Parts: sequence; structure tokens; C-alpha cells
Amino acid sequence: MKGDPTFWLLARASGLTAYVLATLSVLAGLVLKSKPFARLRPAAVTGFHRSLAAGMLGAVALHGVALVLDTTVRITPLALLLPGLSAYRPVSTALGVAAAELAAVIYASFSLRRRLGFANWRRLHWLTYAVFGAATIHGLTAGTDASRPWARLLYIGAIAFVVFATAWRALVPPARPRRSPIAQGGTP
Repeated sequence: MKGDPTFWLLARASGLTAYVLATLSVLAGLVLKSKPFARLRPAAVTGFHRSLAAGMLGAVALHGVALVLDTTVRITPLALLLPGLSAYRPVSTALGVAAAELAAVIYASFSLRRRLGFANWRRLHWLTYAVFGAATIHGLTAGTDASRPWARLLYIGAIAFVVFATAWRALVPPARPRRSPIAQGGTP
């Protein structure tokens, strides 16, 4: 590697950080909906979910800026906005750009939920699976660390957790809050 590797290292670290935060955000959303832990308050989980998503978008932005500033791979600012313009692994990079843009739209929808209507907002939120899938493929095929055992384990673990949490959501009914004896007309 010629020159200063700072931006290349920052690009790699921020890309992996964005992927971990995206995975955790997906998992928090699934926990919120499926409620596997009865003691978790929905408002707290929602706030955590949104914070993870915001952190992921920040890490994605840092990833893009670092790639533009790096001299190892030539990425233009326009290639960060328009999928397919990068000469570096164009399909893989296009998937990363599309995933980032769709993630930003989904994040923005939090604030527009009432305007969009709950059903439309929920349909848009289902695209989170597409973001996760595209980000996974992007990391595995464009990421220079993807062949390392620790990185493979990270991706396999992320996929396994999301598949498990999705199956849990689909197959296990949500926990119902227990009603107090007073609310049921009994005595405490």
C-alpha cells in the first residue's frame, strides 16, 4: 500500500461499524415487534432502535467520506450518490450505495409515520430486510476484510441472529403484558 493508510483504515473500520449497527438496529426492531422480553418497555426499545439506526447512518457517512479521501481506491463523491458509477467492484459498491440510501429513507420515515399512515410506513419498514441483505452482500464482496476469519464470523453471526429473530417473530406469539389482579376485578 502506497501512501498514508489512514483513510483506507477508517473506511474499513467505519464500514464494519455501520454493518454491526445496522444488524443491531434490525434486531432491536424485531425485539420491539415480537416482544420476546416482557420487561422491555416499548418506548425504550424504540429509542434504542432509532439511536442505532442514526449511528449506522453516521458510520455510513464516515465510510463514504473516508473512501473519497482515500487514494487506495478511487471513489468520487458522485459515485456515493448514484449506484453503479464506481469503477471499484461496481455491482458490490452499487449495492452498498443503494442500501445506504434506502436506509436513510427508512430512517426519515420515523418522523413521517403519521403522514405516511401506519400501513404504508410498515410496508416501507419491511425494506429493512433488503437493506440488511444488500449491506451483507456489499460487505462480503466489496470489503477487503471479508476473507478474514473474524470478518466471516461477523457476517455469519449477523445473518444467524437476524434469521433467528425473524423466525422468532414469525413463529412465537408476542408476550402479553400480565394484568394485575386489581385490573381483573380481584384483590391484590
